[in-house]
Amino acid sequence: MIPDEDVERVREAADIVGIIGETVQLKRAGGTFRGPCPFHQGKNPNFSVDPKRRIYHCFKCGESGDVFTYLRKRYGMDWPSSVRHVAERSGIAIREVSARREGPDPREALWEVNGAAEEWFRRTLRDDPAGAPAREYLGQRDVTPEIAERFGLGFATRDGLRAHLATLGFDDARLLDAGLLGKREGSDALHPRFRNRLMFPIYDTSGRVAGFGGRVIGAGEPKYLNSPETIAFTKGRMLYGLNWSRNAIRKADRVLLVEGYFDLVRLVVAGVEEVIAPLGTALTTEQAALIVRHSKNAFLVYDSDKAGLKATFRAADELLQHGASVRVVTLPPGEDPDTFARKAGREGIERHLASAVDVIERKIQLLERGGWFADLHKRRQAIDHLLPTIRATSDPVTRDMYLGRVSEATGVDRQVLTSEVESPTSDRVGAPPAQAPPTRQKRPEREPAPVAKARRVAGTAAERELVRVMLTSRALIERIIERIGPGEFRDERYREIFEKLAEVSPDAVIGDVAAGLTNASASVLETLLEEQGAIIDVERTVTDCLAKLELRRRKELNAQLQRDLMVATPAETDRLIAEKQANAEEIRRLSESITPA
Repeated sequence: MIPDEDVERVREAADIVGIIGETVQLKRAGGTFRGPCPFHQGKNPNFSVDPKRRIYHCFKCGESGDVFTYLRKRYGMDWPSSVRHVAERSGIAIREVSARREGPDPREALWEVNGAAEEWFRRTLRDDPAGAPAREYLGQRDVTPEIAERFGLGFATRDGLRAHLATLGFDDARLLDAGLLGKREGSDALHPRFRNRLMFPIYDTSGRVAGFGGRVIGAGEPKYLNSPETIAFTKGRMLYGLNWSRNAIRKADRVLLVEGYFDLVRLVVAGVEEVIAPLGTALTTEQAALIVRHSKNAFLVYDSDKAGLKATFRAADELLQHGASVRVVTLPPGEDPDTFARKAGREGIERHLASAVDVIERKIQLLERGGWFADLHKRRQAIDHLLPTIRATSDPVTRDMYLGRVSEATGVDRQVLTSEVESPTSDRVGAPPAQAPPTRQKRPEREPAPVAKARRVAGTAAERELVRVMLTSRALIERIIERIGPGEFRDERYREIFEKLAEVSPDAVIGDVAAGLTNASASVLETLLEEQGAIIDVERTVTDCLAKLELRRRKELNAQLQRDLMVATPAETDRLIAEKQANAEEIRRLSESITPA
C-alpha cells in the first residue's frame, strides 16, 4: 500500500488541469477551467476544473472528485495505479509497503500525546504561578492572553508534564517517541526535552499537533528548540502557520515568508493572514515545493541585517528553482517583521509589500550601494554574487529577464553572462578572491582524495575541528550555524557534513547524518567519529575555529586590496590604503584572540 502522507503529497503536487486537459478541451473561465463533460459526453462547458481546490465537477451530471477519482472513473484505474500515475507525472517519489496497515495510523499515538501536552502547556501559561515568567515575557512583547490563546502558546516548566501525562495513561515510551522526553548519550535516564520554554505548537495541515517549538525563558541554550524528527514531525517538510494560512494564501494568491514564530503571530494579528515560517532552519527544497503548490507569488519579509539578507537570498534561490516569483520586502532600519507590524499595522505592511522589489533587483541595489560596480575587480565579484540566482531560476522567461537586467547593471555583454550561467564550473561564490588558474590537463572524474592527502588550504584544520565539535556536542549546532554558513568552508567534504548537521535534528542518529553523503564525505565522517580523545574545552575550540576562519577571510581580503592598489587610480588609492589598514588591524586582533597551539 501507499502511505497516506505520500498520497497527500502527490495530491498536493498534481496538475489536475494538465491531466484532465489531455483529453478534455478546457478553457480558462476566471479562476477555473471549463469544458464539455467527459462522463456524460456533453457538448456544453458544464464541466469545471478548479486548480486551487484540486477538484472537478460537472454541473449537469453531478460527477465530481479529485485527480485520483478522475483517473479511476475515466480510465478504470485502481486506486494504487492512479496514485502511481500522478506521482510519476508530478516527479514525486512514493514509498510502498508490502502489506496493508492493521489498526489505526501509528501517528495517531503521537498526535494524541502531543495534543494532551499542548493543553497542559497552555493551562500552565494561562493559570499556573510557574508560568509567570513566560506571561511577563509575552507582556513585554505586547502579546495579550487572547493572542496567546489564539495561537495555542504555552509554557513548559522544568517538570510536571511527565507526571501529568502519566495520570492520563501515557507511558514514557510514547513520550520518548513524541520527543517530549529525551535521553542523553550513554545514559538510559530520561529527562524533559522542553524546560523553562515558551511553547509554540506546530500543527500539520489538518490541525493536529505534530510537534513543538520552544523559546527559552531566561538563561539557556539553544534559544529556540524544536521537537526531534518523528513519524509525525519532519521539520524540513513542514511550515509553521500553514494550517491557518493555506486558504488565505490561495485566496490572495500570495505568500509571505518570515523567519520567526513571533513575526508570523504579529502579522496575522495585524490582519495579514497569508504568512508562513520555516521551522528555524534554512528553507528546504521540500518546503519550497509545498509553498508554490499554494501560490507562486512569494514575498520574503526577513530581517534586513546581514544574517537576514543571507537567509533571504538562500530562500529566494530555493523558491526560484520551483518556478516562484520572488520579491523582497525591505523594512526600515532596526525593524523586524514583529516590531514593524506592531507599529505600522496592516496598512504599513501593505505599503511595504506594494514597494517590494524582485530578488535580483534587490541584490543589484545592495551591490550598487556598496560600490561593487565601481571598478573592474569588484565588478567581477559582484557578478559572482548575481549568477547563482540566475542559475536557480527555472522559469525561462524570468531567467531571460534576469540576464538582461544584470547585463544592463554590470555592463557585461549578455552572451558572456549566458555562457557563465550555463557553465557548470564557473560559480566562484565562496572561493578565495584570487586563485591560480586551473590546470589545462584533463583528468578523469573521481572522488576527492582522502583527508590525509587533501590539498592544504589555510583554515582547513579549523573547518575539521568545527565539524568535529558539531558531531560530539550537538547542543552547539544552532549557535554555530548562526555564526557561519556553508559558504565559509573550502573543503567540500566538511561543507557537506556541516550542511547535513544543520539540516537534521540535534537528536538525529548518525545514520541520518550519513544518509545521502558522497562517498568521500561519508569516509571523512567515519574518520571523525572514530577519532580518539575528547575535545577538552569545547567553547574555546568553537571560538578559536570561528576566529581562524574569519582570519582566513581577512587575509584573503588584504591580498585582494593589495592587488587593487597596484592598478588603482590616485582617487582610489587613499580609500584602499585606509581599508587595508583597518583590515590589517582586524587581522591583528583576531590573531591575538586565538589560543596559542
